[in-house]
Amino acid sequence: MNWYVVYTKPKWEKKVAEQLTQFGVECYCPLITVVRQWSDRKKKVEVPLFNSYVFVQLEEKDRNLVFQSAGAVRYLFWLGKPAIVRDEEINTIKDWLSTPDQCDVSLAAFQIGDKIILESGPFIAQEATVQEIKNTHYVLVLESMGCTLKMNFK
Repeated sequence: MNWYVVYTKPKWEKKVAEQLTQFGVECYCPLITVVRQWSDRKKKVEVPLFNSYVFVQLEEKDRNLVFQSAGAVRYLFWLGKPAIVRDEEINTIKDWLSTPDQCDVSLAAFQIGDKIILESGPFIAQEATVQEIKNTHYVLVLESMGCTLKMNFK
């Protein structure tokens, strides 16, 4: 079975994942914990790692099952076909989310545009392009996964 990417209505990722699970569809909505500030307090909340995306694993013939959820809009397409996410990419996301928050990474010798191979952390052995270097963070583009990674300095 393949993993597909379902595009959802804004802010519906968790609801769609919950509904699809109730319908018997295996799905994965990666969540991260962030601190949000209101005028009177700060609170830790879980938000989706990818806005408006939920990963579903099902057979090609069963792809229409996801539209039983009111929040599912369409599938993400790549080159005219539904985008398929490899199992190892899903496992990489799961591994990354299960690791501690701290990774030892040094960018002192790198410049914007450099292609690097990550030597530690959850994305070990992945090739990335340095897109941005700031005092508090850096931004890497992981082309093989089609995503941008922002890492803060501790």
